[in-house]
Amino acid sequence: MMLSDDHVHNLLEQVASGDVTVAEARTALEGVEIDEETYLAAVDHGVFNQAEPGTIVKASLAPSGASGLVILTFVWGMFWVVLWTGTATYGTFKGWDQQYVAYQFGMTLVTLIIMGIVYMRFVMPDLVIVKHRRNKYAPPKDPESWQEYKI
Repeated sequence: MMLSDDHVHNLLEQVASGDVTVAEARTALEGVEIDEETYLAAVDHGVFNQAEPGTIVKASLAPSGASGLVILTFVWGMFWVVLWTGTATYGTFKGWDQQYVAYQFGMTLVTLIIMGIVYMRFVMPDLVIVKHRRNKYAPPKDPESWQEYKI
């Protein structure tokens, strides 16, 4: 049975589109029970079956890019990046010690890396487009179709 043919999946799509209310969906699923073996088989099916090329795989929970902690991290990061970059630039033109200026640039990069990690983990959508690589083998008759260019 394909997931798109599943009754629960169809019901969820109808709730999302507004055709069915949440209360009606709960009523429709009232007597449904699932045993552990069926649950594990469904999880294994979704995890271990290879997806077709071009399939879009989404996580069921969306990342929280608008949370206060993420916003606070970016505000904190921008403050320190501006401070350290400005100090390093000022020190470069004023002839400060090379080690101190390198420390300032290093701290700028570390802060940008931390901000990048937070962005990738909490802000970027959790979406994967499945792509399979092509074979690298060139069959024996393939060179016959090659073009020869004269320079």
